[in-house]
Amino acid sequence: MSRVCDLTGTRPITGNNVSHSRVHTKRRFLPNLVNVSLHSDTLGRTFSLRVAAKALRTVDKLGGLDAFLAKVSETDLSVRALKIKRIIEKKTVEA
Repeated sequence: MSRVCDLTGTRPITGNNVSHSRVHTKRRFLPNLVNVSLHSDTLGRTFSLRVAAKALRTVDKLGGLDAFLAKVSETDLSVRALKIKRIIEKKTVEA
């Protein structure tokens, strides 16, 4: 399983550990990923996603999964989240 957020595309980044003597050694900064079940009000069902904690805060701030997916660009989404977004868009156009 890759360490990539399904909603924002957040990935590990690289940097340096810097010791007291200023010796630089490479390290990785990993995103804080959590497995969550997010509920879609439009579809009336829940979806299991692997999401960064920061993205989860943004989902809550924007008012849920449907509002978040409507606002975010499609290039950042995973394949699974993109399918959910398309289903929600299709359902809202029909209604």
